[in-house]
Amino acid sequence: MISKKNNRISEINVGDNLPELSIPITVALITGGALATRDYFPGHHDKDAAQASGTPHIFMNILTTNALVQRYVEEWAGNGARLKDLKIKLGMPNYPGDTMLFKGEVTHIDSEANNVVVSIAGKNSMGTHVSGTVSMSLPV
Repeated sequence: MISKKNNRISEINVGDNLPELSIPITVALITGGALATRDYFPGHHDKDAAQASGTPHIFMNILTTNALVQRYVEEWAGNGARLKDLKIKLGMPNYPGDTMLFKGEVTHIDSEANNVVVSIAGKNSMGTHVSGTVSMSLPV
């Protein structure tokens, strides 16, 4: 857990950095995420099939990445936050044995609408795995 605090829109500023979050990339995380999202593509759970397609190991699917982004910003924001929009772009794959490090920054605040936009990036040893923005409402 990143924060036990419930952030309020009146307590944050543009330029505030979210605490970093380190996620170990494991076979269980990748296969569990794929199966939970009913993504049965062999590259997400079968190492031999993944290697036959040219990758060194199984790799994370986009829905698992999406869930990790949501976890990252919602743990920072707290229980009073409501996710409004999430836009991500994938880059380098996540393979077992690596670690993804999330960083984020508040890039826009609309106090009248109680809306905050956070820019995020999740990087592994090969570079950026995911980047994007998350829009959420926060309590006053």
